Amino acid sequence: MTTPVQALPCAHFASAMADLPAPDTVCPACVEMGSSWVHLRQCLVCGQTACCDNSPNRHATAHARQTGHALIRSAQPGEQWAWCYPDEAFFVPGDNGGWELFEE
Repeated sequence: MTTPVQALPCAHFASAMADLPAPDTVCPACVEMGSSWVHLRQCLVCGQTACCDNSPNRHATAHARQTGHALIRSAQPGEQWAWCYPDEAFFVPGDNGGWELFEE
């Protein structure tokens, strides 16, 4: 008997890390340049923490563009969601412990 393969919420999740490190509590790039940030995001592909698009430097989106890493999640305490840049898709925790597409 074979175990069913769990469907990915989008094809880009195939590149996501299985065991992400804990996100940083700062945007290292902002700290290095003496800047501030609004919220933090974590790359699901490599684990890097960076600032959101509401922050002056938008390091998370810059990281995605420079590396091709498609997925981020919120690194804010109490927030649980993920975003796929190429698909412009928003994901929330699913019943199976993974992510599922958020549909209104």
